[in-house]
Amino acid sequence: MASLSLRNITKIYPHSGDDAKAAKKKKKGDEPEKKKVNLKVTEQGVIAVQEFNLEIADKEFIVLVGPSGCGKSTTLRMVAGLEEISGGELYIGDKLVNDVAPKDRDIAMVFQNYALYPHMTVYDNIAFALKLRKTPKDEIDRKVKEAAEILDITQYLGRKPKALSGGQRQRVAIGRAIVREPKVLLMDEPLSNLDAKLRNQMRAEIIKLRQKINTTFIYVTHDQTEAMTLGDRIVIMKDGEVQQIGTPQQVFNHPYNLFVAGFIGTPQMNFFNDAKLVKVNGKYAVSLGGQTVELSDEKQEKLAKNNVAEQDIVLGVRPEHITLENAGFEGKVDVSELMGSTVHLHVNALGRDVVMVVSTMNMTAAEVNALANGNTVKFAFPGHVCHVFNKETGLNLEA
Repeated sequence: MASLSLRNITKIYPHSGDDAKAAKKKKKGDEPEKKKVNLKVTEQGVIAVQEFNLEIADKEFIVLVGPSGCGKSTTLRMVAGLEEISGGELYIGDKLVNDVAPKDRDIAMVFQNYALYPHMTVYDNIAFALKLRKTPKDEIDRKVKEAAEILDITQYLGRKPKALSGGQRQRVAIGRAIVREPKVLLMDEPLSNLDAKLRNQMRAEIIKLRQKINTTFIYVTHDQTEAMTLGDRIVIMKDGEVQQIGTPQQVFNHPYNLFVAGFIGTPQMNFFNDAKLVKVNGKYAVSLGGQTVELSDEKQEKLAKNNVAEQDIVLGVRPEHITLENAGFEGKVDVSELMGSTVHLHVNALGRDVVMVVSTMNMTAAEVNALANGNTVKFAFPGHVCHVFNKETGLNLEA
């Protein structure tokens, strides 16, 4: 088992052909760096990952999450040794591994598309890496059967991959990785090819697996639900740069900026661009739509510590933190989605679409019916759920 240290890790893909010639031309008046597919383009090339810093403890489960093209899989592949590191240092344990071959890093990787050998049985797929190491047959047999038991695929050891479901194939791919007892287990969007029900089941299986094997996990996903349920800590990335690192609770309750606030949470956080941060009787409050909401003591303390002045802000409120009230903001229901124990409302209010999640557990049928499309509702939110962001930088004013 091992800790990892990623220090100022950078990945630059060099220009080729016409791109290289264009990059060498002098920019008029020192124009700002161009962007290509949301990534920075410099004279050296396209920067896919920029100054990535992370300390990972032994046996920690780290999740890299972000939209497609943000650099998370590239970062994982640099850890695996499948991508060359353009700058920075990567340590596994106390060993600098920048120039160490993938096979000598003592890591294992589970890919999105399973990458199983179709002509081999499940048993042989799992045993393949051990056979390459010339591991004794009795030890191979023991390790394969142990892994199969952990993953509940013992009954499939004689089958070939084409006779398995997607979830079963993914278990085989994981089994092939864990029999090697690697220091670090890397997983690159392993559940993205599965349907919603199977993804939920496999998430639970990965959580159980983590409790049974002693290794360090680095898991890549674009699905923030996976990130929130699996990770000890989450690394949120955008355009090749780290936006925030923290526990699931930290990034949900204290997002560092507007991007993190909008990316983490389903449905997405509501943003009110015409709000103001004001002081009333010496205390911070948010003013919106002619109403004022005083912030909680915790928020008062943080804003005062940062010496935040009154200003125009972007106010963020999560849908689940908005409640229906007899008084408050008023709006018309445009869309009402009954989800069983909750109803998701899209309400036209304050000049925008406000999304709220309302529990129906203690509601009568008549009260639920009153939330139908076209009806008028009133809603409010308390000060402790308000997130206040600088309108120009997008940074959380409490951070």
